[in-house]
Amino acid sequence: MAAIARVGFIGIGSMGWPMAIRLVEAGFQLAVHDAAPGRAEDFARRHGGTAAASAAACAEGADAVITMLPASRQVAEVVRGIAGSLAAGTVLVEMSSGEPSVTRALSAELALRGVTVVDAPVSGGVARAETGTLAIMTGGDAVPLERVDPLLHAMGGSVTRCGDVGAGQAMKALNNLVSAAGFLASVEALLIGSRFGLDPEVMVDVLNASSGMNNSTQRKLKQFVLNRKFNSGFGLDLMVKDLSIAMQIGRETETPAPLGAQTRELWAAAAKLLGPGQDHTAAARFAEMLAAGEIGAGQG
Repeated sequence: MAAIARVGFIGIGSMGWPMAIRLVEAGFQLAVHDAAPGRAEDFARRHGGTAAASAAACAEGADAVITMLPASRQVAEVVRGIAGSLAAGTVLVEMSSGEPSVTRALSAELALRGVTVVDAPVSGGVARAETGTLAIMTGGDAVPLERVDPLLHAMGGSVTRCGDVGAGQAMKALNNLVSAAGFLASVEALLIGSRFGLDPEVMVDVLNASSGMNNSTQRKLKQFVLNRKFNSGFGLDLMVKDLSIAMQIGRETETPAPLGAQTRELWAAAAKLLGPGQDHTAAARFAEMLAAGEIGAGQG
C-alpha cells in the first residue's frame, strides 16, 4: 500500500486553512486552492506548500485530494471538474459536511476511473482545527482509509470509522442535530433562570457539574454567548444546512423525527430573522427575541 506523500487541498476557508497548516507541519507535500482570489497564494506565502491556480492543477499528481467546501453542490461541481486530473489510485477525501447520497454518487462515478472516495467530515470548530484535535468521522473502504489515516491524524485528535462511504457525513449531520437541540435547550434554560433570578454564569457552572452538561454548556455559552461575542467560527447557515441533511436522512430511512424537525425549523427561523453572515451561536439572540429579553437581564 503506497504511502501518501503529495496532497491537494481544495477549499481553505475558515476551517480548511488551519487544517491545511497541520498537513504542512506534518511534512506532506501540499498544494492548495481556493475559489477566493489570492487566498491560496497568501496561504503558501505564510505557511508553505504550493498555491495552485485551479482546482485541476491542485489535483494534478496528488496521491490524495481533500475537498473542504460549503456544501455538496460545490463539491460535485469541483470533483467533476477535476476528474480528468485524478490518476488511478488517487484517494479523494471528502471532508465537507455534505449529503451522503451525493458523495455516494460521486464515489460510483470516480470508481470508473480507478479513483476511490472516502468521506471524513469533522467536528470541533476552528479552535480544534488549529490544535489538530478535531473529531473526524469516516466512511469508506478499509484500504483507502488506512492509506489516508496519517493525513487524518495530522488534523484530528480522534478518527472514528462509521461505515461505508457516506456514513461519516451521516454521522456528522446527526451529531449536529444533537448539538443544535442541546444549544437551544441550554439557552432557554438560561433565559428562564435569569428571570427567576439566577446568575447565568453560575448556572453554566452548575450545568457543567451536573447531568445537564453538554457541548454547549462546556464550549459555547461562556465562550461566545454570555460575553456577547457570537464568534465561534461556524456559520448559522451551515448549521441549518447540516440539520436539513439530518432530516433528509430521516426521510430516506423512513424514521419519524418530530423533535429533529422542530429543531431544524427553529434554527431556520433564526437564520431568516437574523440575516446572512451570522455565527451559529447568535441563535441565542433568536431565543432572546422570542422571550422578549436578554440572558441575565432579569437577574439581580
